[in-house]
Amino acid sequence: MQNTHQNIPAVHFHAGYSRRSFAMMERGELQQRLSHIEQTIHHASEACQHAILLPMHLKDCIQQLDEKSWHAKQMMQQMPDENSIRQCIDDLEEVGDQARDACERNETVDPEIRDAVMQAHRELSDLKHQLH
Repeated sequence: MQNTHQNIPAVHFHAGYSRRSFAMMERGELQQRLSHIEQTIHHASEACQHAILLPMHLKDCIQQLDEKSWHAKQMMQQMPDENSIRQCIDDLEEVGDQARDACERNETVDPEIRDAVMQAHRELSDLKHQLH
């Protein structure tokens, strides 16, 4: 898949991991995936700072995603138990759902922001399904 935005890495972790369970996933792999998701979300958050006609609900969702993804990345460094990891990813994916829905409801969302939100949502959803 070609990446049209230079700041969003065109990495799709889900393809190679779709059949592996949480127990088989190494912490390093999980940290790498979360780090990539966090970078994608942070890119969307930075783009929101410059967007003029962005719905406040979408801005709020992206800000929540940015904060929660940063906290998730920090939490992983503390070696949490599997249930804590699952809950964290579930919470992130729930906010990702809200951001995706806000993008879909508003046709004027900047394509760069929309692409970053959709990519982060896909990766969070894939990770959530893999962990359960």
